Amino acid sequence: MNALEQDVQYLKGVGPQRAKALRRLEIEKLEDLLYHLPRAYQDRTQLKRISQLVSGEIETVMAKVIGKQEVKTRNRLTISKLTISDGFSLAQVVWFNQPYLIKGFQTGMSVLVSGKVERKMGEIQFLNAEVETLKAGEEKTGEIIPIYPSTETLSQKVWRSIIKNALTVAGPFLIEFVPGKIRNKYSLLSRAEALMNIHFPSSLVLMEAARKRLAFEELFLFQLGLALRRKGVETEKKGICHQTEGELVDKLISNLPFHLTTAQIKVVEEIKEDLARERPMTRLVQGDVGAGKTIVAAIALAYAIQGGYQGALMAPTEILAEQHFQSLNKLLGPLGVNIALLTGSIPRKEKSNILAEVKKGSQKLVIGTHALIQEEVAFANLGLAVADEQHRFGVLQRTGLQEKGTNPDILVMTATPIPRTLALTLYGDLDVSIIDQLPPGRKPIKTYWVTSQSREKVYDFARKQVENGRQVYMVCPLVEESEKISLLAAVDLASHLQEEVFPDLKVGLLHGKMKGKEKDQVMEQFRNGMLNILVSTTVIEVGVDVPNATVMIIENSERFGLAQLHQLRGRVGRGIHQSYCILIADPKTDEGKQRMRVMTQTEDGFKIAEEDLKLRGPGEFLGVKQHGFPSFHAADLLRDFKILQMARQEAFRIIEQDPQLKSYPLLNTAVQTKLSAFKIAIN
Repeated sequence: MNALEQDVQYLKGVGPQRAKALRRLEIEKLEDLLYHLPRAYQDRTQLKRISQLVSGEIETVMAKVIGKQEVKTRNRLTISKLTISDGFSLAQVVWFNQPYLIKGFQTGMSVLVSGKVERKMGEIQFLNAEVETLKAGEEKTGEIIPIYPSTETLSQKVWRSIIKNALTVAGPFLIEFVPGKIRNKYSLLSRAEALMNIHFPSSLVLMEAARKRLAFEELFLFQLGLALRRKGVETEKKGICHQTEGELVDKLISNLPFHLTTAQIKVVEEIKEDLARERPMTRLVQGDVGAGKTIVAAIALAYAIQGGYQGALMAPTEILAEQHFQSLNKLLGPLGVNIALLTGSIPRKEKSNILAEVKKGSQKLVIGTHALIQEEVAFANLGLAVADEQHRFGVLQRTGLQEKGTNPDILVMTATPIPRTLALTLYGDLDVSIIDQLPPGRKPIKTYWVTSQSREKVYDFARKQVENGRQVYMVCPLVEESEKISLLAAVDLASHLQEEVFPDLKVGLLHGKMKGKEKDQVMEQFRNGMLNILVSTTVIEVGVDVPNATVMIIENSERFGLAQLHQLRGRVGRGIHQSYCILIADPKTDEGKQRMRVMTQTEDGFKIAEEDLKLRGPGEFLGVKQHGFPSFHAADLLRDFKILQMARQEAFRIIEQDPQLKSYPLLNTAVQTKLSAFKIAIN
């Protein structure tokens, strides 16, 4: 049996109890243990005296324990202190509410202390430091020591011991799968060298070389998977060769009450070229809020319909599906295109009629939610499927939509600008088009950040806007008050505003727990001006279009990511009047304050997305953790963008030359194994 597949329980130094703790960290096999990488390093090649320590830096000293004490404060906080000396100066090692940490230390013990240094009232302190006991006469200098992400039950000493054992056992089984030519081209270490030096480097230069190799390895395998998926679409699947000349598209464009922007024309041309080819189109259209993606989708669908095929558009929510239905009806309805809406709340009889028409082929365009990919939906000849807000669906739903026809063309759209770094990783199997231009004449939305103390002033401002004939959105993070998180909830806020703040105005409520018909009714009332203020959760984040709404007030704005705040802000500024976005927030962290500042400084969705990615990391950005996004061990998408580009270039070159990886059997095995971990289907 391959040692890398061995259960960690049977590794020397682990056993059943420690194996349980390791499984909590998703470490089950020996290979998982090898790829559990250090989160930091102690550079013990640079030991200092206590008097030389710099406040605010992470430092390491070798010293002796000369005393310990435990203090309980009035508010029941336990402060544990270890006093250490290097023979010249004293320092304190301080822990809060962790009394068990101090128990194992005795006066006279030699210790190695690493941690962040602070100088308080003339005293040098290490806060929450790593402390390792040394045997008598043991000099632990000249080493770079790994510090691992851990649980309370596993000390750093245990980690180092079991990972050393794992490297010894696994060493002979660490098969190299990155081709030698590529390793030489980019000066990459071998897999075995990289794993040894990421855990136990003899220098920081070697540690960085090891990290580069492992980051390349992860990104290379993932990009190979995307390249395989794309090649499969290009070679094995013969698509529809659409007729791109016809009356429907010409009439649609000539009937528009505005001219397409240069960016829209460019993207339409890219789509037109794709549709004329036999290879199925898989294209992502990115565009900032209000950039005009819907008209681009309408033109693409018109190309398919004028050639005798059916079109489908899938949206993530019923509200957005309804919005698209109304927009496309205005654009294509007068040209004789019959459009149906298919969502979960459509009555059964009406739904049966729609399904029958779709199956016969007489229903040319269907707009709906994920109801479109249910088994009962059968198209006669689906030619183009459009998925809106792609990041809400993920690869599997996209594939489900594709399977409703014989290799139809796929167009995916997002109003959430995605930094190129992330787009290459999330959608590496798609061609990317960007609408990077807003229609002329749009006024910038004025954005302000205020604390909750200014709420009354914000309400006064909202009232003035309503008196001027405008409408107001107010967004809350939760639907109902939670005991754990004391946030203003939409239900409570709506009732408070209606009864106490604006008793003379009409306040509506919209949230995700309402039935489809109720939501539609409230939205229709707001659209028609029957409601002055709409209190909502984030169900209005995408697609809702009410030109008369000029104020977006977001409660507890610190609870939202930047991308989401930008989406919410995009619900206003859609008409001729000046619009405003007011963020009510009391952020406690520097990151929270920075998010608010970014929102007030720029309206550029791509800049905002870059900042969001920097502040929150790719795992949280767009909530991609829920959508099959890979979890990388060594790679960091912001820091390693150049490595990502190299990996992508090499991966796509190899698949172009050898689509089945016949010349690379070891690489093929590694790709297939990794992709099941990444939860990406290649089909």
